[in-house]
Amino acid sequence: MILRRCEPDIQNLLQVLRGKKTRRVPLFELFMDGPVNEYFAGHKADPEDPLGYLKMVIDAAYNAGYDYATTTACNLAFPVKERKSGASVSMSGDGIITDWESYEAYPWPDVSKCDFSILEDIKSYLPEGMKLAVMGPGGVLENVTAILGYDNLCMMLYDDPELLEAIFCRVGQTFVDYYKAAAPYESVGFLISNDDWGFNTQTFLSVPDMRKYVFPWHKQIAAAAHACGKPVVLHSCGYMNDVMDDIIDDMKYDAKHSYEDNILCVEDSYKKWGDRITILGGLDLQYLFASDPEQIYKRCTDILNLTKEKGRYALGTGNSMAYYIPVERYEAIIRACNDFNREMEA
Repeated sequence: MILRRCEPDIQNLLQVLRGKKTRRVPLFELFMDGPVNEYFAGHKADPEDPLGYLKMVIDAAYNAGYDYATTTACNLAFPVKERKSGASVSMSGDGIITDWESYEAYPWPDVSKCDFSILEDIKSYLPEGMKLAVMGPGGVLENVTAILGYDNLCMMLYDDPELLEAIFCRVGQTFVDYYKAAAPYESVGFLISNDDWGFNTQTFLSVPDMRKYVFPWHKQIAAAAHACGKPVVLHSCGYMNDVMDDIIDDMKYDAKHSYEDNILCVEDSYKKWGDRITILGGLDLQYLFASDPEQIYKRCTDILNLTKEKGRYALGTGNSMAYYIPVERYEAIIRACNDFNREMEA
């Protein structure tokens, strides 16, 4: 399905991420689920091609009208205990690290041994004007939570804070090294630091503990991107109201993605922070699931009119293009953006 109305222009998107008003409002998504990629690409990934899946992702992004395609940079992963899961995964469960002995025995991943060649090998396949957005294999807090289990993490805050700090240091430094390795590649336009931080009404850890254990690593991740002249997006779900100043002023992220209507809708988020940080996406997935394409189109148009004076916004969902939402509703987002840009150019 081809909805693109103009050629990719990564520089336009990068200007938006850097807080500039541009001639065209870009589209933004964290990623598309596999079936959505197949729909927009018009084909499945070639299983015989090592780059087959990423090529499909690029084709889907190009056809849908995006200026970039999202990928991880290598096969980095933190081993965790297998947990039973269905459509969702519990944050609780038995941890793989419980004491200093298991900390020393844990098979910590080594970024220096990871293969980043996909970022070079795919370069010739990217259409002119397109780049990659490199996201992580989860984030700092997400992976510490997966290694320990959420309940155990909370207990360790009090039972063994030195061990907990050591775990955060190992995970955090690994992510800093990962983004430092990916950022310099010519194929990479910007970085996405994806790390969920909150429930609907509060952060997963207290704000002081977030500042102690989590935020210093994100500050280094953002600095690694900026050292290579690349913008960096924070994708983080959950309640962020109490830490937005940290995100903007201390960590210095260029843009924030992931919004939920039952926490703070994207319209109000833009009014509150849109002059300090670029706001991305924001159409809540539950809203998309419950609304018809005409309702979605109208809300998109209203958001675009709200943001047109100052800019510093890209249109998209509040999270990602999930497989369980009919694609016609994603098409409504893209059509609204295309029509708005066409009108602004007239």
